[in-house]
Amino acid sequence: MADADAGLVVRDVAVRAVVVPLRRPLATKVGDFSQWPLLLIDVTTEQGITGCGYLAPYLTRATAGLRTVLSDLGAGLRGQPVSPAAAYAGARGWLGLAGYQGLALAAVAGLDIALWDALAQAAGLPLAVLLGGTLAPVPAYNSNGLGLIPPDRVADEALELLGEGGFTALKIRVGRDRAADDIVAVRRVREAVGDQVTLVADYNQGLGLGEAAERCRALDGEGLTWIEEPLRYDDLDGHAKLAADLATPVMLGENFYGPRAMYDAIRSRACDLVMPDLMRIGGVTGWLQAAAIADMTGLPMSSHLYPEVSGHLLRVTPTRHWLEWQDWAHPVLARPFDVRAGELCLPEVPGNGLEWDESAVAHYQADL
Repeated sequence: MADADAGLVVRDVAVRAVVVPLRRPLATKVGDFSQWPLLLIDVTTEQGITGCGYLAPYLTRATAGLRTVLSDLGAGLRGQPVSPAAAYAGARGWLGLAGYQGLALAAVAGLDIALWDALAQAAGLPLAVLLGGTLAPVPAYNSNGLGLIPPDRVADEALELLGEGGFTALKIRVGRDRAADDIVAVRRVREAVGDQVTLVADYNQGLGLGEAAERCRALDGEGLTWIEEPLRYDDLDGHAKLAADLATPVMLGENFYGPRAMYDAIRSRACDLVMPDLMRIGGVTGWLQAAAIADMTGLPMSSHLYPEVSGHLLRVTPTRHWLEWQDWAHPVLARPFDVRAGELCLPEVPGNGLEWDESAVAHYQADL
């Protein structure tokens, strides 16, 4: 462990792109995914500690642009103290010009994740403990499958997903060409898994308001814990109409670009539940701000993707709800996190627990 009194100083920031295969390809309303691009971020320090984080920009063609922004911002950290708060505040002026959405905020978030990891390692504490929490297990739902596959295949896949880690909760994607097929799929999953399993549905922004009202009402009696993003993420008025009309809670959040966007959605009554995405909410620092907003407004807060770091953050989120579990980064992780009895087990190691399998990184490295 480095001398905490001396303070950490950034030596360099390295960003590497990999493209890994998905163990179970996923079809959604917005596209089919058989592989997953990742940007691996390493913040090295003069004291020998390396903070790690990763970003998942969905599309390979978006990865090159984000990598450029990360490298540019990272160069500005060289020689600076490892201070996530200072780095985040310093980026606000830059964001005011480059924009508070898209690749700009994503880059700030990626560096923030790695800086917090370095800080926790220097303190000799897991990230959750550094932030004042514990390493108690985090309830999770399995999001690795149940894409827009034919309804006659969903029951078998649902049972497979439950068995992957003793899960008691699943996500199913909806938005098939025929609304009736969505109903059949949801009912077949429910029949297969039983009434005790939590089931949530995601439209992935695939509907217009008229169609969403009709389809969501049809799902309203199916015992879903939430219906996620039926409309385009920034249609707050439309989501507010749905939230007022439906008995099933409306979930938003994976496309909140910063905590203020989450506050705007809550103030507009556009959602009943929130699930920030670590890349878009602003990393660890942005998440903590968003968690305070959720606490003050009383909304349950779940996570979107990034289960390893999000697990730590949910431990210090007052209104924590569900962790979205997916194993898409596992191909390049030296020590993938465990899920037992449907709960994510946080490792008892300093930092956020991310460590790269360098041979796998070399194998999957992408020339972008």
